[in-house]
Amino acid sequence: MLSWCERKGVDYIVGLAKNSRLLAAIADEQVAIAETYQQHQQPVRQFKALWYRAGTWSRTRRIIAKIEHLSKGANPRFIVTNLPDDGALLYEKIYCARGDMENRIKEQQMGLFADRTSAHYWWPNQFRLLLSSLAYLLMDGIRRLALKNTELAHAQMTTIRLKLFKIGAIILRNTRRIRFLLSSAYPYQSLFHHVAKQLALE
Repeated sequence: MLSWCERKGVDYIVGLAKNSRLLAAIADEQVAIAETYQQHQQPVRQFKALWYRAGTWSRTRRIIAKIEHLSKGANPRFIVTNLPDDGALLYEKIYCARGDMENRIKEQQMGLFADRTSAHYWWPNQFRLLLSSLAYLLMDGIRRLALKNTELAHAQMTTIRLKLFKIGAIILRNTRRIRFLLSSAYPYQSLFHHVAKQLALE
């Protein structure tokens, strides 16, 4: 993958598993920040750029080492990249941002059942994923537009679904209209009215 990116001129930043060679390359720095931690009892973090070639690689590549000591001990991490920027910027602002992306994927899988692919054929499973994706976009829109500055402004999809949408109701139907009578014991009535009002304004 890395060789393909380099041939095509694609920038990359990828996590790299720890190994004895990488740990040896930062051993002095790791000892130094452990001593600093012992003195101040505060987390210590620094970054170091180094060059490294794994056994299966065709060339030497740039590695950014995060050298960190926390209350639980040493916490080194490594990334490989062809980006030229400062190591702290690359790790904290670019690489760590992928964590939020992974959270959004997990949110859709667990909260909106994107991983439910129990059909025997490809198209029904693909259609389920499409519906889940549409539901995510709708609910994310509600979160951004209607739940701003509320207790659910940063809530996960599962929380929004259970607290805002899962309401006991009676449906009354006659020739002219259909009425939904929502439970008077619903504990988030004021929030529900707020969301409905905000969506109407949008």
